[in-house]
Amino acid sequence: MQFTPTQKRAAAWATMAVLALLALRALGPVLTPFLIAAVLAYALTPLVDRLDAVWQGRVPRLLAVIVVELLVIVVILCLVLLVVPVLVKEVPLMREQIPGLFDRLHVNLSPWLAQFGVRISLDLDSLRAQLVDYLQSNWSGSFGSVWSSVKIGGSVALAVVGNAVLVPVALFYLLLDWKRLVVRVAELVPPRMRPGVESFTSECDEVLGQYLRGQLLVMVVMATFYSAGLALFGLELALPIGVFTGLAMFVPYVGFGIGLILALLAGLLQFGSGEAFLMVGVVYGSGQVIEGLFLTPRLVGERIGLHPLAVIFALLAFAQLFGFVGVLVALPASAVLLVAIRRMRSGYFASKLYHS
Repeated sequence: MQFTPTQKRAAAWATMAVLALLALRALGPVLTPFLIAAVLAYALTPLVDRLDAVWQGRVPRLLAVIVVELLVIVVILCLVLLVVPVLVKEVPLMREQIPGLFDRLHVNLSPWLAQFGVRISLDLDSLRAQLVDYLQSNWSGSFGSVWSSVKIGGSVALAVVGNAVLVPVALFYLLLDWKRLVVRVAELVPPRMRPGVESFTSECDEVLGQYLRGQLLVMVVMATFYSAGLALFGLELALPIGVFTGLAMFVPYVGFGIGLILALLAGLLQFGSGEAFLMVGVVYGSGQVIEGLFLTPRLVGERIGLHPLAVIFALLAFAQLFGFVGVLVALPASAVLLVAIRRMRSGYFASKLYHS
């Protein structure tokens, strides 16, 4: 069977894509900081270019890169610091209200379990005393516990610190040399194939730009929704928890889970178990439905041409195959793959194999 040049090119690109996926799966933990930096560099390069154009070359591009990266670091720090008011306010309240919470747990849990024929004996007084003693322990005891945890999970802590340092460094060099890097990669493409490759990359660039804009819109809408929903229930920390939950949704599931835990903790300490679970169930349940079934498929999926079911499948499949790295690159990689499939489909319909 004779293959047309279009089919050969499609097979070559498919082979390269498979090899890239296998490398991504094998080197996931190592590639994570570089992938994060590459995604940020791709999203921030237009901002650096615009700032460089405003200055009209009067200052080095290096200064534009530094300004943009510092701005990103400040935004990320502000997002992290949104959690600080929650912790500062809730930890003392937790220490004060633990006895009452354990008493209510004992009163409500035992009769409820007895209805199902389950009779258990919980030493809640001992648990309560141990937890209160832990929260009121002195600095040396806390330091010893933390040091023990660090020794147990030293490699994990070292990896987190290493990534926190490596991502800004990689981002700096990628922003500084992004155009030259793109040119160097383009030079590897044979001249006769460059028009097709440039057309493909331009279409991918348009699709990915639409994805980033759609994801940003989802984050803003959900931050507003969670803040307003928690405020309607009277939660004192509605604004920081709601904004954090919405903006942290850039990483699917992780940001939502952290925000839900913070909201539940704040609700338990302010209202009690009944109202807290009702608040979290209503606000976060409806928010997950709105975001998962309407906003992300419509604002992100339709902008990149993916069906809502394809968006859900892409997130689950990439997470299963590549873990956390897969979650980060699921939709952008699916968008690029969609462009490749469109071109392969058009080439197939135009080929002699289809019309024979």
